[in-house]
Amino acid sequence: MIFIWAFIIGGLICVIGQIMFDVFKLTPAHTLTALVVAGAVVSGLGWYEPLVNFAGAGATVPITSFGNSLVHGAMAEAQVHGLIGVITGMFEVTSSGISAAIVFGVIGAILFKPKG
Repeated sequence: MIFIWAFIIGGLICVIGQIMFDVFKLTPAHTLTALVVAGAVVSGLGWYEPLVNFAGAGATVPITSFGNSLVHGAMAEAQVHGLIGVITGMFEVTSSGISAAIVFGVIGAILFKPKG
């Protein structure tokens, strides 16, 4: 059953993004930013963790999870280091994913020739 809920919740997040493209005519950058901010707000309200517990990968794979990671890291480090922890916590939690994206992007650019 967890697979069905993951599919439904992940699909709903993607449908929201598609509606932002088609109905509201938002650019990809605006849609991406809105979904990250939405994930951060939902996480700040304490609702994202229950969603992850319910939907698993359906909630951790979409871009809204990045906003959740930012808030989660900032809040955890703020408890330990105060105000400076808010900034360092965001980088600490998300640095491995961002680093991997950069490294694999460079490898992909080296190995493959774009069609132009």
